[in-house]
Amino acid sequence: MQPTIKQVVVLGSGVMGSRIACHFAGIGVQVLLLDRLQPGTEESTNSKERNKLVNDALQAAIKSNPSPIYTSTATKNIRTGNFTDDMAKIANADWIIEVVVERLDIKKSIYDQVEQYRKPGTLVSSNTSGIPIHLMAEGRSEDFQKHFCGTHFFNPPRYLRLLEIIPTPKTDQSVIDFHMHYGDVFLGKTTVLCKDTPAFIANRVGVFSMMSVLHIMEKMGLTIDEVESLTGPILGRPKSATFRTADVVGIDTLVKVANGVAENCPNDEAHELFQLPDFISKMMENKWLGSKTGQGFYKKEGKEILSLDLNTLEYRAAKKASFATLELTKTIDKPIDRFKILVNGKDKAGEFYRKNFAAMFAYCSNRIPEISDDFYTIDDAMKAGFGWENGPFEIWDAIGIEKGIELMKTEGYAPAAWVNEMVAAGSTHFYTVNEGATYAYNIPSKTQVKVP
Repeated sequence: MQPTIKQVVVLGSGVMGSRIACHFAGIGVQVLLLDRLQPGTEESTNSKERNKLVNDALQAAIKSNPSPIYTSTATKNIRTGNFTDDMAKIANADWIIEVVVERLDIKKSIYDQVEQYRKPGTLVSSNTSGIPIHLMAEGRSEDFQKHFCGTHFFNPPRYLRLLEIIPTPKTDQSVIDFHMHYGDVFLGKTTVLCKDTPAFIANRVGVFSMMSVLHIMEKMGLTIDEVESLTGPILGRPKSATFRTADVVGIDTLVKVANGVAENCPNDEAHELFQLPDFISKMMENKWLGSKTGQGFYKKEGKEILSLDLNTLEYRAAKKASFATLELTKTIDKPIDRFKILVNGKDKAGEFYRKNFAAMFAYCSNRIPEISDDFYTIDDAMKAGFGWENGPFEIWDAIGIEKGIELMKTEGYAPAAWVNEMVAAGSTHFYTVNEGATYAYNIPSKTQVKVP
């Protein structure tokens, strides 16, 4: 029997916690948002003073742009409190979502409190983006472990559709099924089932893609302005392209995830790619962390936006980039129809795309079955989490599977064995459409199976 969600407790009111609370409130769920006591109020008997930290965080979220909440009246569904005074109230919750700082020791101390008050059968999940889910469940009660998994929302939760569901070996199947269904039907998400591997699916592939671009541009001597023109809307991706996205996310966050993959995936064939270019290290030293510090790859001076020269590390006026290959696609509306032209370009743009796609195709094919058993979940994750119009395997299909393999060989890569087996068996597409339904190549059965 599927649980009914009437009350959710969100533990942690930072950027993600407060916005997850707003998203649930927006669909009519009663939310209790808890965080630490306001520092210095340990002796106070005034609840308003004691809850200042959580209340300020919630108000900052509500006032942020774009709004995290659907209507202003939905804020009435959110109550606030603190871990010291109000933890006992989680006994009334149907679902407890932990969104505290990314430190295992702190999360475990929070779960100690959760175990004291949580009623059996209550769902518990973590919004962690980097800590292995099974480590957080260690030492917990059997009932806790059965009802625990990762539920990784992407920021901002109201607008980015991806919700990664990451079970542990002890998570009950009914709990997994519930999260996949509830995320889709009630939260309006593209729910993707992930394995408990470093960075899960979207960040593993997304950070690889970004690091790959950084290394390719360094080898080719491309500028930030040139790379932005090559990696944004022309590919069906956000206008923020590569470097504006990095500034918004935060250079420190990018470094943290890249370092996490490098440390936790020593056998990753692209391990060296996660080593940071020198200019990133220098930006970290200078505390040029992006939007949060007022400068990163971009800096605003007056009304002018300046971009960073990666050779001199000085800011200069942005220069509009122009490539003949891009001009050839101006009359083509759909990005999916541009890829064949882009990889055949005779200029630097064509060379960039050949290198970029070859690396991406090889990397993504080799992540099956490591991070997922089905390649279409990688496509779903990149589209819903990073705003790509087409996922890696859809792009590969558009270029042609054999053409993609040819690009890889030229650039010194090789596809995963299952891709070669697929081609040898006579399959010419990752995806097919039959009577309006999408089918995807199924690796174990070596047949096209309907995508759920």
